[in-house]
Formats: sequence, structure tokens, C-alpha cells
Amino acid sequence: MVGNGGRTGPRMVGRHTEREAVEELLDQVRDGLGGVLVLTGEPGIGKTRLLEYAAARAAELHVVRLTAVEPETGLGYGALHRLLRPFLNRTDRLPGPQRAALDTALGLVPGPPADRYLVGLATLTLLSGAAADEPLLFLLDDAQWLDRESAEALAFTARRVHADSLGLIIAVRDGLGDNRLFDALNTHSVTGLTEPEAKALLSAGPRRLDQDVAGRIVTGTAGNPLALLELADALSTEQLSGIAPLPDPLPVGQLLEGHFQHLVRTLPPATRTLLLLLAAAPSDDTGMMWRAAGRLGLSARAGRPAVTAGILGRDTPTAFRHPLIRSAVYAGAGPGERRRAHAALAAACDPVRDADRRAWHRAEAAEGVDDAVADDLAAASERARARGGYSQQALFLARAAELTGDPHTRSERLLDAAQAHLMSGDAAAAGTALDLAGAGIHGPVMRTRELRMRATSQMFQILVADVPAMLMGAVTALGAQDPRLTWELLREALHAAVVGRDTVRGTSLIEVAAAVVAARHEPDSAARGRDLLVEGLGRRLAEGYERGAPVLRTALDELRVGGTIGDTNSPFAVMLATACDDLWDVLAGREIADRLAAADRDAGALYTLSMTLLVEAYYRLWDGRFTEAEVRYAEFDDITSTIGFPGGGEIHRLLLFALTGREAELRTAVRLAAEMKRLGHGVLQLMAQHALALFEVGQGRYRQATRHARAVFESDPPGCGNLVLPLLVEAAVRAGDPDLADAALARLEERAPLAGTPWALGALALGRALTADGDEAEKFYQESVDLLGQAPLGLELARSRLLFGEWLRRRKRRSDARRQLRAAYESFDAFGAVPYAERARIELLATGEKARRRTEEAGRFELTPRERQVASMAASGLTNGEIATRLFVTASTVEFHLSKVFRKLDITSRKQIPHAIGEPDPAAGD
Repeated sequence: MVGNGGRTGPRMVGRHTEREAVEELLDQVRDGLGGVLVLTGEPGIGKTRLLEYAAARAAELHVVRLTAVEPETGLGYGALHRLLRPFLNRTDRLPGPQRAALDTALGLVPGPPADRYLVGLATLTLLSGAAADEPLLFLLDDAQWLDRESAEALAFTARRVHADSLGLIIAVRDGLGDNRLFDALNTHSVTGLTEPEAKALLSAGPRRLDQDVAGRIVTGTAGNPLALLELADALSTEQLSGIAPLPDPLPVGQLLEGHFQHLVRTLPPATRTLLLLLAAAPSDDTGMMWRAAGRLGLSARAGRPAVTAGILGRDTPTAFRHPLIRSAVYAGAGPGERRRAHAALAAACDPVRDADRRAWHRAEAAEGVDDAVADDLAAASERARARGGYSQQALFLARAAELTGDPHTRSERLLDAAQAHLMSGDAAAAGTALDLAGAGIHGPVMRTRELRMRATSQMFQILVADVPAMLMGAVTALGAQDPRLTWELLREALHAAVVGRDTVRGTSLIEVAAAVVAARHEPDSAARGRDLLVEGLGRRLAEGYERGAPVLRTALDELRVGGTIGDTNSPFAVMLATACDDLWDVLAGREIADRLAAADRDAGALYTLSMTLLVEAYYRLWDGRFTEAEVRYAEFDDITSTIGFPGGGEIHRLLLFALTGREAELRTAVRLAAEMKRLGHGVLQLMAQHALALFEVGQGRYRQATRHARAVFESDPPGCGNLVLPLLVEAAVRAGDPDLADAALARLEERAPLAGTPWALGALALGRALTADGDEAEKFYQESVDLLGQAPLGLELARSRLLFGEWLRRRKRRSDARRQLRAAYESFDAFGAVPYAERARIELLATGEKARRRTEEAGRFELTPRERQVASMAASGLTNGEIATRLFVTASTVEFHLSKVFRKLDITSRKQIPHAIGEPDPAAGD
């Protein structure tokens, strides 16, 4: 039911803590803020009563109520449509991509499948806009019956309600449905009443109650209010007064459902049929229910006995007195009764306006194989897919498969259902559908689809080791039938193999790379740069750096000038960063990653955006922009929490921890990398070794640094295998291992000229300087400083200056040394690179100059992580609306955080933010 206000019900007993939580949320909404409260508990514990209490206390708010119903759990976006119906006249105020996504998801207009996170953002924007005109309170009951897409959109909105005059109270029954979407919200577990409260509730009844009997009832029901009242109603007067014995044990286990079903069975057949129609139909479409009732010869008079029995409400005779009664009615009906009710509802549905609901009711009315109904469901599944309702698509296809006679068609529909489950993020359900399809999978195309989906499922669960072999098996099964699909499979296999490295089972990284090279094809013009990058990585691994680097160079040049840079299903940013690092091309990496991020945001592709954010953060670190990197890491954490991706966490901050000297956090992340290797993420272990080498060099512990850097050098992974080379030269020279330093320099000599970028040539010059003698070393140091200054590599430039200054000081050239060391120290100190700043400070002291440790503005450290995010984005020149879009929040929330930033930093203008938080002013350029 959706509407304003609500009935107050009888006087509430107890629940002081819960009422305080409700009142606190209502006060927040009245004060222009927002909040969410999730009430969990067993059936009958009082969640619905608390929603009624909230409605009664929110008289000055616009209250919207919705009760989810079990028969509509599979109708994607159905509950969201019902909830938003009063506000759909405002969709023209949404940003274009959000409006298109929401309109498509709700079936208002045709269009490409809606991304579910754009739908969530549209829901948030729509409701916050409505709340700006009139404070809103949403009361959602029986949320365990929400369809998955609606639950995701509402959970997305609830996590981002902050300063919007918008409150949500959500009641969820324990033990049913997948309620993990609401786990991160403000949750309160509603438990049984205390003994005094329970006895007070019992004593309010009309019949005399013996106190000893009351005590037994309270104990037997564990204080469940509905169970208390229903059991007291079911017992005889003699039993309540203590004259007759009570049943032993008390019939509490299935008491409530059984009690309600018993009440229903005592009613006339027409009344029972009407109740079943009410239970199977959406609660806010009584018109359809009455049309179905008419087809069965039922009138409104059939409901009167149910009102008299207390099953339907007196004020609302088409609404069940309690949500549990609806469930009990539906569960207690026989299969034939349910089929008859669904057949009537299907006949009552408009075949155009309610085509999907009609198809579902027809399916529920079917008995045995029915190809016509199965075809109808399959057509409905396509409409669901077009809206982005992938969970609904999967449900329709799975049911269609059950009704399909032909085994081949049945398996095809199960494969389609598995794909839909993957698109909705339910890897476990996809695996079940694939297992069911197994016996009917014949032919290379179906076999290829199955293997690819199993591989995708493994990747989403961050289980990488077997994925390359699965995809190579799919390539073998496909043969020469579809060269483009073969290439896509090999691209995905190479990505997985690069991540897995030596953990890969059933094939190897080199075998996959060789297959990529062998399958080379002339790419489409739009995808040319992307395909060349895959080919280049394949050649780099299978044939050597000298064969791969030129292809990678061409690929990056193509990607920089335009064309397709990725897709929303595969995190291209990972491959991009690998290629850019292998060529030491930070300019291409930053530019293309920023374009990728913008494209991902426009598409609402949160999974691929999360990976792109890591790459953006990574390149900010190399330029010393640690705060900007932290902003992107925080975005990454927020997104992975939103989409339920298990691969998030501190492990991705390895480099940041190393550079900032946060040793304890670094060691923890390194241990996590070791655990991830057991899941097939071999490359993370090498990245951890690279980070440890960088940390140990900053500490001046060169033997330890050499050990870590050598591990990366010997494995030679694309990307960090090259970046570690100057670090290894430095560590090996200082640790007294000239042979290892020469080996690292030799690889630099071979590869840096092929890359030809300022970073590559600057690293080569630094390596030469570290191993040279006399005036030649000075020439190379100066060359390194000049070259690294040509790219956004503030960190590497400062490291080169530090090493140059150390060399000058040892040559007794204190004045020249001070100039380099001072520049290095000021850079490291500004960045927050604590180990390197301290090393530079000590060197400066040795030249006779005192270096002061910078005192940060106190306000900067008082900012919360979200405030730092907003401040950094505002400092970069983004508007409130742009910040809101990037953070998937509302503009009013951004405004709220900025007001706190201004107060804490004691500033009055956005122009003052960059200086206040220690970031460059965008107006001054990079």
C-alpha cells in the first residue's frame, strides 16, 4: 500500500529503545537531514507496529508506505515502480542519463538495458528533489520480499541519504530472502518484550488471566507480541484462568502461521478464494484483484467473514491485518487452489500494460510442460532484460525452462538465465543454472557459452587460477566458427593470466599469450587501439619486450586520439595500466584512465569504474598527489561495498602505505596479498614486493630492499617489472651487490630506449648515474632530473633530486647539494612521503642546513574521509552537482559537507580550498 499517514493501532507497550530510534530519525528529517533505520526480527515481533507508530508520529511529513509481497518477488523493479509512482511527474528534472535509466527500468519508455546503479542514483536524485519541497518518510514493510533490482536501488539510496529531509524505515523478517544489501545500514534487531511488558500486553485483553499462566505464555512465546496475543486468543477461558491445563509444550513453533491458516480454513470457500487472490495480487492494484474475483464469481460480500474473523482490516477490507497473514494464506493454499487463483489473475491482467505480470501468473497457473506459456515467459524475459531487470529475466527464463518440452531449448534458456544471474551479480545462482543446463549442452557454441560464464563467475568471486584454462577450453570448443568471439575469449584469458601469473592452473601465462599472438586479426576501427594493446601484451610475454613494445606504443597512441577505450563488462583499466607501466608512459596512463573513468560514470558501470579509480589513484601517487589518490581509494571502497565485490580493501593501498611510511598497514596489506595469491592473484604478491622495496629504500635498509626488488626482477611481470629496475639498481649499489645492479641496468639499457618516454629515459639516466664514476655521474643525474621533470612524476623527480643531492654532498659540494636536497625535501614533505622526507632532511642537516618539519594546518586533519573527498574534488574545480554525480550522492549532501569543510578550515570561499588542504590550484595549471 502506498499513501499518506497510517492508522495508529492499539497503545504500544514497551519498545522504548525502538521508539527513541524512530523519534531520532524523525527529528533528523524535520531538521533537514536524513537517515535510515532497518528493523529486523522474527515474524510477529512488532516491526509492523513500529512502522505504524512512525507513521502516527510523522503527521507533518509526507509519509509513503509500501508492503512488499511474496508472489511479486521476481518482478524486477516492480516494488520500486510502486514506491516511486507518486513522484514520476518529476522525472523531467533528472539528469539525462539518470532519467533514461529510470524510465527504461520502469518500462515507461523503450531503450537499452538500464544500469542498475544509474537507476539507484536516479531514485536518490528523484526522492531528494521531492524531499526538498516537502520532507519525506518512507515506510517499507516485509522488505525480504522485494525483487532484487528494487532492493538494490533502495539500498543504494538508503546508504546515501544524509542531508536531504528524507527518512527511510525498513522492516525485514529474519531468515527469509537475501537481506545482505541492508547489512551496512543502521540496523536494530527487534526482540521479544520483557516479562513485565509482555504481561502488561496480555492483561489488556478482555478475559481474566492467571499470573502463573501469563508467565508460562510469556516464556513459551519468548515475548513475541503477536504470538502472545494469538495464543491468548486461541486458549480457552478455563485455560487462561488456570482451571484447565495448558498444552505441553505450548504450540508456539508454527503457531502463528498455523493459527492463521486454521482461521482461514474455518471461513466459507468463497472467502478463502478471495483471500488467496488478495495474497497473490499486488496490494496496491485492487482493480486487477476484483476483476479476477469477478471471473471466479466472487463479490465484495465474500470478504465480510474475513473482516469479522480479524484477518482483514475493518477500515481497509482489502488489506490483511498483518503481513504474516498474507504469507500464511498463500502458503496454506493447495497447489490446485493457487493455480486457479493465478489463472484468474492472469486473465484479469491487461495483455499490453501488464504483459509481464500476466506471463508470470500464467506460468504459476500451468501444470507440467506448457510450451506456449514458456514462450510467453521467454518473451517477458526479453522485456525484463531490455529494462535492465536481470534478476527478473533470470527468474522468467528459469521458470520457462521448467515448462519447456524440448531439451535443447530448455538448456538454451537455462544458459540465458545463467547469463542474466551474472549480470545481476549472483554468481551462485548462475552456477546452479549452468549445472541444470549441463545435460542438454551440445555443440561448440553452447559449450563455449557455458565455459565463458563459469569463468566470469570465478572472476567475480576473485577466484582466478582456473579461469585462463576455462577460457582456453572455450576457444578450443568454438574452433574457427567466430573469430571475433575467439578474440574476446583470448583477451579475457590474457587478463586473467596476467593477474594470476604463476598460480594459473591447466595452462600458463606464456601459452595464453602465444595464443593471443597466433589469433591476431585486423581489429575493427573503433576497437583498434584496445585490440592492439591486447596483442602488444601478448607479444611482450610470448616473444619478448623488443617485439611487444612497438605494438604497445602504437596501441597507446591510437587510444589517446580516440576510439573505443573499454566496455562496461571488462575492467580494461587493469590492462591499460600494465601496458603504460611497461612503457613508463604516465601521460598516456593518466589521460586514458581519466577518459575511462568519465565513460564509466556516464554509463553507471560501477564495477569497471572501481578498477579505473585504482588506476587513477596509482598515477596520482607517482605525481605526489596523495590526497587525490586517497579520494579515489575512498570512492573505490564505497563502490565495492555498494556492488558487493569481494576484492576491495586495503590491499590496493600498498604503494600509498609504502610511500607514507605506514609500516604496520603496509605489512598487513602484504599479508593480504599472500592470502590473495592462494586465490590465484599472483601479480598482487609481486606488487607487494615492489611496494616493500620502495618502503625499505626510503628507510635506508638496502639489503631488505634488494631482496624484495630482486623477486620482482626475476619474475619480470609486465608493468612493475620495469618500474622496479632503477629501484633495484639503487638498492644493489648501496647494498654492495654490483653484479645485480649491472643486471638491472642492462635491462634498463635494453628497454628504456624502446619505450622512449621521459620516465623511461629518466629512469635509465638515473640507473647510469648510480653506477657511474666522476663527472659522468653528474651528467646522468642532471639528465634524469631534466627528463623526469617533463612528466607528471613529482615523486620520481624528487627521488632523483634526493640521489643527486646525496651524490653531491659526498663529493663535498655542499652548496649544490643543498639545492637538490632542499627541493627533494620540500617535495616529499608536501606529498606526505614521510620516509623519503626524513631521509632528505637528514642529508640536508649534513650539509649544514636545518630543515624544518612542516606543520600541517590542523583543520586539514580534522576533516572526515568524506569531507576530504568533497574538499579535494571542489579544489579541482568540480561543481556541487559534478561532485554529487561522481560520489553517487545528492547535491544537498555535498553542500552539507562543504559547509563543514569551510568551518573546519576557517575559509569562506572555494578558491581557498586548494591552499587550505595542500593541493595545487587548478587555475594555476599542472
